[in-house]
Amino acid sequence: MVFLQAAVSRRGPAFALLRLAEAGRLELLVSSEILSELREVLFRPTVRRKFPLLTSELIQAFLARLATFTILVEHVPNVIRLSRDPDDDAYLNLALAGQAQYLVTRDHDLLDIAAADLLRTHPELKVIDPAAFLTGLASEAK
Repeated sequence: MVFLQAAVSRRGPAFALLRLAEAGRLELLVSSEILSELREVLFRPTVRRKFPLLTSELIQAFLARLATFTILVEHVPNVIRLSRDPDDDAYLNLALAGQAQYLVTRDHDLLDIAAADLLRTHPELKVIDPAAFLTGLASEAK
């Protein structure tokens, strides 16, 4: 959802995070599985109807732009199966494989997991929404 929001709007926390990653102020990890899912979501007819400005050209440019500054984690073992939505496990596993400090998401299932099992088993990973993450970055900068 964060990637989709960044693709369709140059406003809001999702796009701000993308800009920070592009500027090298934070690292944005991706995997082949997540990039494939992103491509599939962006090209869904229902998504394209909802966001008419999301043309094939814009999608291709967005994906190409991501490739210039994201860090591709090539080996992502499937070690976690915690989420209610099995598709979400790819994000958790990527975060762990890439030794991420944060998983930034708007997904309620992932945010709920953070408050439960994940904190006990992987306290080094914080699952947080984009606005809260940006607020934390701004506080650190002061």
